[in-house]
Amino acid sequence: MADLCVEIRIRGMVQGVGFRPFVYRLAMELGLRGHVSNTEEGVAVRLQATGPLIETFCERLKSLCPPLARINSIETRPAACGGFTDFQILKSHKAGRVRTQISPDIATCKDCLREILNPSDRRSGYAFTNCTNCGPRYTIIKGLPYDRPLTSMKPFVMCSTCQAEYDNPHDRRFHAQPNACPECGPELFFRHVTKGNTAGNPLEQVIGLMEDNGVAGIKGLGGFHLACSAFSDEAVSRLRSRKRRPFKPLAIMVKDIEAARRLAQLDHHSEMLLTSPMAPIVLVPKAEGSTLSPLVAPGISDAGIMLPYTPLHHLLFRTEGCPEALVMTSGNPRDEPLCTSNEEALNRLSGIADGFLMHNRDIFTGVDDSVIKTFTEGHFFIRRSRGYAPAPTPFPTGGSGIVGAGAELKNTFCLIKQDFAYLSQHIGDLVTGATFDFYRRNISHLSDLLELELKAVACDLHPDYLSTRFATQSGLPVVRVQHHFAHAASVMAEHGITGPVVAICLDGTGLGTDRTIWGGEVLVCAQKDFKRKARLKPFGLPGGDACAKSPWRTAVSTLVEAFGSDAVIPETIRGHVQGKSMDFVKQMVIKGVNTPVTSSLGRLFDAAAALCGVCFENTCEAQAAMELETLCTAMLEGRPVSKSKFFKQFFENDRIITQKAGMLELDWTHLWHATLRAGVMSPGQFALLFHSFVVAGFSRLACLVSRSEGISQVVLSGGCFQNRVLVEGFLDFFSKAGIKCYLNRDVPASDAGISLGQAFVAANMLQNNGI
Repeated sequence: MADLCVEIRIRGMVQGVGFRPFVYRLAMELGLRGHVSNTEEGVAVRLQATGPLIETFCERLKSLCPPLARINSIETRPAACGGFTDFQILKSHKAGRVRTQISPDIATCKDCLREILNPSDRRSGYAFTNCTNCGPRYTIIKGLPYDRPLTSMKPFVMCSTCQAEYDNPHDRRFHAQPNACPECGPELFFRHVTKGNTAGNPLEQVIGLMEDNGVAGIKGLGGFHLACSAFSDEAVSRLRSRKRRPFKPLAIMVKDIEAARRLAQLDHHSEMLLTSPMAPIVLVPKAEGSTLSPLVAPGISDAGIMLPYTPLHHLLFRTEGCPEALVMTSGNPRDEPLCTSNEEALNRLSGIADGFLMHNRDIFTGVDDSVIKTFTEGHFFIRRSRGYAPAPTPFPTGGSGIVGAGAELKNTFCLIKQDFAYLSQHIGDLVTGATFDFYRRNISHLSDLLELELKAVACDLHPDYLSTRFATQSGLPVVRVQHHFAHAASVMAEHGITGPVVAICLDGTGLGTDRTIWGGEVLVCAQKDFKRKARLKPFGLPGGDACAKSPWRTAVSTLVEAFGSDAVIPETIRGHVQGKSMDFVKQMVIKGVNTPVTSSLGRLFDAAAALCGVCFENTCEAQAAMELETLCTAMLEGRPVSKSKFFKQFFENDRIITQKAGMLELDWTHLWHATLRAGVMSPGQFALLFHSFVVAGFSRLACLVSRSEGISQVVLSGGCFQNRVLVEGFLDFFSKAGIKCYLNRDVPASDAGISLGQAFVAANMLQNNGI
């Protein structure tokens, strides 16, 4: 049978994941001739073989590809024969715009871990061991194609042994761009804040510092962590005080999965996430009798746990004196971006850390840890970052050059290129100039990597967001997308939904089309527009944004709304707030002075937490809501809230649904009357009643809108859907009601996912404009 010559183009995540060595070995096994190379589109293969062998090769490309690779398309076309005598891997070449996908950073593989723990291996104890199956990717890339000269490994010239591995197609380090060893690669060193650089083993020095209850800055893959013993109240208290983070839960890294099982309640799904190549932080219930310091996550039933994901982390835990759990929280001052360089860390973290474990491999792109929360039907993202970003998600509308600018809090941005959406890593809260600079640099960097010409930008309606400023100053056409419509659209984009949906959008704040603050909405959404059909009964926010930090203010307002100007303020609140401040705020509400109106469920969560004496001041976003969720979870004992007796009572209560100005309203004042007039009630009972009311009330609203509009699809989005009780309750109800229900799975439901929704709406609106 005569030979054929073909060119095969493979697109997807096929660079930096060992794909060319895989192709080489497959071709050699089949006795094929030709070559393989990286291109701006992905990987190109030129083959000379019989037709059946070429078919076998293509089939095995799909079925046997490396675990970290993702093939989106394989295109085969005839090519001129080149008189090949063997099969080779060619140097990368670039002749057009980049169309390949960028691999995220990947946790240390078992083979590399085995080497660094083997005393007789040449990489024994080496903190920068990696191969084509693991190690740094996005954080060290300056440009594509993904080759060493375009990474932060360029200054490290490989020794002859490493170069031999790199050149050997049968070695798992074949073309592993960060390949290095103790002879030729990056190095660790320790620097004490007051003593400077000191001689000795850097790992032993940093563990010694933490044994003395000190706080360490540790340079990792995407930036610095601030670390201390997770068992020491003194150390955790010191870290919290210095970082000005009195309540927000702190992530911990544990030695191995066995240690995780001792400290938390793990199921099969959470263990799979923890041990995956992405190695995210996973929020799981704390184990009974856990010896973790209660200051790690005060008042919260979950712990955020991750496993070591770099050789450095593994070596830390195997250094004498290291506890089996370390607090590992983001290395940045409050409201500033993650520190990535040694100089930055010394300048910005020296007031927090007592010493630094650093290295001399540069980090080009700062990337924070990903955070995932599990529930009965799987998991959802709290933060999508390291291990996942900037891996793209399919984008149903197509188009190129659209930027979703994102929101103010938990910001991410989104770039659209062809049929994919590239959601950025976690940027943070866009409230400082430093974070805004970080945001703009990353938009520019990712656009450059993708060689994407920006053509339009979608942003929020709020004129004061820095992301809106970016949009208006970009010089590009601007599409403004209402906040909650963007939430709903993010679910539509993720699931490829084209038809109209009923959207339940629940969060803390978002500017509405009527210029009031929304946050408890039922919308009917199409791809380009929406209608507001129902809402939470509005109430006042005395002092505006001050209510987000002081739940007691919102509690006072809701009491006045429910009971009138003679409303009695409970002793739980009076005991916390000075009388003059209380009376002043009450008068603000009565007179309507500096008291904007809102329909925000997030703020109603705050009021409920203050009324039951759980939280009067939010020291971090959603503190009150997290504490209420913890109390309700304990009351439910594993059941969905939709199965509680209170859910049925509220769902069947016609009085909680009213109509005003042609819009349905969920009247929460009935809940206030029922609970506050019932007398003594434990905080847990109040939390259960509140969650039951929310799920029953909004489920009822969605059903009414669904029937009136003839729509059988419901989407759930907004920051409140990071509450496990709400997610499980709504899903259980709609499943039994026979209504299809979708929620965010691959992007966060919070404002961190809004950029995808903005881009989706803009892409649909601009379809006929050549974008």
